[in-house]
Amino acid sequence: MAAASLGVALASVLVVTTVTDLDRRVIPNRILVAGAIAGLAIIVPTDPASLPERALWAAVAGGLLMVGAIAHRDGIGMGDVKLAAVMGLYLGTAVAPALVIALSAGGVLGLAIMIRDGAAARERAIPFGPFLALGGIVALWAGDESVSWYVDSFLR
Repeated sequence: MAAASLGVALASVLVVTTVTDLDRRVIPNRILVAGAIAGLAIIVPTDPASLPERALWAAVAGGLLMVGAIAHRDGIGMGDVKLAAVMGLYLGTAVAPALVIALSAGGVLGLAIMIRDGAAARERAIPFGPFLALGGIVALWAGDESVSWYVDSFLR
């Protein structure tokens, strides 16, 4: 029940942030704060023991995107950084494949645009929130399994 509630809540946050990011090129704090509060309202009573690990993964996911935001000031925005942190709260370790999927999908689209448009493509801004949402949705379905597969295949 708790996992299903978390999935519905995260999917809702991802859909709203995607629509908003595509429309306005911004991910509002009020959506992210409401999403984080909803996640905590589900996690604390149903699985409080997972909270430290989820908090760690929220910090890791947000921190990784923060590095990108600092390195490329005109690239990843702070809304993307905060969305990654909220995804880490919901997904825990499964946020790792979510970020890999998001970065890969964004990179493929960016490369395709650069091939098509040449140097002019560098001036185009592409919202990253929808790519994070794609990774988050895939991670809801198969994130834990892909982390287990990776650990079993490469780290044991």
